[in-house]
Amino acid sequence: MDNKKFYLSSTDKKIAGVCSGLAEYFEVDALLIRVLFLAAILEFGTGLLAYFVLWICAPKRD
Repeated sequence: MDNKKFYLSSTDKKIAGVCSGLAEYFEVDALLIRVLFLAAILEFGTGLLAYFVLWICAPKRD
């Protein structure tokens, strides 16, 4: 089993590195994660809350 851990990205970040960190964790393109967050913000309003929670709770990569 692969021991993956979610970290905020320090290299490919636009605001806090949440989307890039999720993209690295799930091994997908960061643009896809950013589009999904944008859709969640516009459609449901929950994307912004989820982004801030991940930003506060996720550790930074050293």
